[in-house]
Amino acid sequence: MLDVKNLDMETTSITRRKPAPPDAVDKGLEVWGRELPDLDLETEGIVERLHRLGRHLERSHGETLERFGITWGEFKVLGALRWAGEPYRASPGQLASTCDLSSGGMTARLDKMEERGLVRRLPDPDDRRGVQVELTDAGWKLWQESVSSQAEREQAFTIGLTAAEKRELNDLLRRLSHGLDRGAKTRSAKA
Repeated sequence: MLDVKNLDMETTSITRRKPAPPDAVDKGLEVWGRELPDLDLETEGIVERLHRLGRHLERSHGETLERFGITWGEFKVLGALRWAGEPYRASPGQLASTCDLSSGGMTARLDKMEERGLVRRLPDPDDRRGVQVELTDAGWKLWQESVSSQAEREQAFTIGLTAAEKRELNDLLRRLSHGLDRGAKTRSAKA
């Protein structure tokens, strides 16, 4: 038999917790429920809250990048080079693919970043005609500091959740992500 008196709240499912008080999304859903009675309000609530949180995260990230004098595109290049691991190098083509840019767009971005001392182009040791882009110490430091600063800011987004709730929310969002991926594959197969 479950000893309710000694139940660890960290391991209790979110579904057993007292519901959070209404938020701005609930007020909007009230209107939609009245105007569109067939609308699935639970799904709409999830989507609207994700959208709202996404806007807040995007704004926060933009403020961090502005503070460090870096664009989102430059941040992605620096991150791709860090993700590549030591010696923090990649070809311009690999970076263009990762950043979803044309080769011309990547060249322009790399030119600006090289001027600022964030990256350097080196001959590719495996291809006499090729080039490798390498993260400089300044680029490494800028990426590290901006990521650390943004990570601190992001703590505010989950401050009202316990460690168990964070794990559960991550699992639920992971399930949503898998569902979206499956849906995209299905739509792609039908096209």
